[in-house]
Amino acid sequence: MQLGLEGLALVAAGAYVLWLVSLVGGDASIADRFWGLGFVLLAAWYASNGGGWPIRSWLLLGLTAVWGVRLSVHIHRRNRGKPEDPRYARWREDGGATYWWTSLWKVFVLQAVILWIVSAPLLAGQSSGTPDHLTVADFAGSALWLVGFAFEAVGDAQLAAFRADPKNAGKVLTTGLWRFTRHPNYFGDALIWWGLFLIATSVPGGRWTAFSPILMTVLLVRVSGVRLLEESLRETRPGYADYVERTSAFIPWPPRSRRPESN
Repeated sequence: MQLGLEGLALVAAGAYVLWLVSLVGGDASIADRFWGLGFVLLAAWYASNGGGWPIRSWLLLGLTAVWGVRLSVHIHRRNRGKPEDPRYARWREDGGATYWWTSLWKVFVLQAVILWIVSAPLLAGQSSGTPDHLTVADFAGSALWLVGFAFEAVGDAQLAAFRADPKNAGKVLTTGLWRFTRHPNYFGDALIWWGLFLIATSVPGGRWTAFSPILMTVLLVRVSGVRLLEESLRETRPGYADYVERTSAFIPWPPRSRRPESN
């Protein structure tokens, strides 16, 4: 319990510092760049102070670090030199003169709390000294993490390459992993947290952290991921409606045949 509260205090302090930086730069979307690194910070804290079996603790830290650092670097490269993310820009406009203060709670504190809740499998897995051997759940969780990481990293790389080609301006990416799911990166992100949760089930009480991957999946599908992004894509990409009709929204699946036009 104490270790978890210490973790909350740690990410809260980090959120406060980021908020101060956002006030100087006038860009609240800086929070997104440090989302992945926040999990790395917590995993490192839990691994150092949790008293868990060292190999499992360092396994969880290693997997979290690889995912979190890659994600933060990717978001930084994607957003570098660009204005504030449109989502935050709208909030800034709606908030008016008080947004400098409300952004602390609406953006930074909220993200810190969600980050802390989602990281529950890390706390569980890195706080127990038993079992002191790798289990089937450890191997299965690592394999699931690897599949998720491949979907997220490859999906992001394919989209970045597609956007870098001026010929694709205004077009919709429908090849590679994007042929089977409209959001391979979000699907991969969800799998990563289901994998980390599966590793946590190796330790006593780890199964109770199922709320973590459930919450992450709901956020990715219903809140800040698929739903929010597609609202804008339907308006800005002429061929997106047809893409939606043929392609699975989240779970990869062979594309559906185009419906014949009626006379």
